Amino acid sequence: MTDPASDPSRTEQRLQWARGALHDPAATLERASVDAGFRSYWRSSGAGGSHIVMDSPPGLEDVRPWLRMHDLLAPNGVRVPQVLARDLGNGFLLLEDLGVPTLARCIDDANADAWFEAAFDQLIRLQAIPVPEGLGSFGEALLQRDAGLFDEWFLRHHLGLTLDCAEIEQLQLVQRRLMDNALNQPQVLTHRDFMPRNLMPVGDALAVLDFQDLVRGPIAYDPVSLFKDAFLSWPLERVDGWLARYHARALEAGLPVRPWPQFLRDADWMGVQRHLKILGLFVRLRDRDNKPHYFADAPRFIQYLDEVLPRHAELAPLHALLQLRIKPALAAKAGA
Repeated sequence: MTDPASDPSRTEQRLQWARGALHDPAATLERASVDAGFRSYWRSSGAGGSHIVMDSPPGLEDVRPWLRMHDLLAPNGVRVPQVLARDLGNGFLLLEDLGVPTLARCIDDANADAWFEAAFDQLIRLQAIPVPEGLGSFGEALLQRDAGLFDEWFLRHHLGLTLDCAEIEQLQLVQRRLMDNALNQPQVLTHRDFMPRNLMPVGDALAVLDFQDLVRGPIAYDPVSLFKDAFLSWPLERVDGWLARYHARALEAGLPVRPWPQFLRDADWMGVQRHLKILGLFVRLRDRDNKPHYFADAPRFIQYLDEVLPRHAELAPLHALLQLRIKPALAAKAGA
């Protein structure tokens, strides 16, 4: 699919709108980041300093959900980019420029403890916000859709695997257990992509990005997303320690986390559900949406499954499928 942001007429419309919003007829724009959806971000240069233009092409990427969530988070203390000008009809926003890079590019072994404490500050504020009436839910329909991504795109489309009846039954059993776990957790406001790539250092604090898909969801979803990232991996023992630190802080803040052993299980299982979805999503982005670069990180999610599945006997059928069918199919595909 052609990137709508590169269309010449859209390029000119975006530039003229930015010049008007900035009151600078000589301002220029250059691409600031690439998104998995149709939204694009552009950094301005000119007399008024640096700003960010968000381009959400009407009919492809509605800007209003982003604004609704922005106006929910900002008054409740979550640090998000300031909106300086808006054109809802044409899908343009002018935002403050929080700078570069994202947390994904500056976190390392030495500073990770401090940065994750800053991430907890923002996450706990977000999770403490009462879920508005009418907000979407991370419920049965969404979970079934996520499971379908793994089955259709990763197993069948990418690997060409046809499971026999017993394997299908066992996979469905595990997916049902994962879904029930998600549905039975305490439900809070959930970002669904709370990871270093969507956190921006601002001094010693962090700003939250890409929050337009907030829903009511399981409390363990965002914490495990922070550490089981698409672009960074950490030793499992260190992840467990950070999850314990989040759990302690969430308890202090009055959030409805379950006792620690149960919360760790919730986080592990929530992570497995998300890893399966992402494997399917990366294939779909590559083969349907012509965005191949995401798939380079697919092996990371196989590794996540490898290290967590052995901790949970209830997920043993998925572990067996991974070892006996998925890994051999991946090896055969790599050697083809």
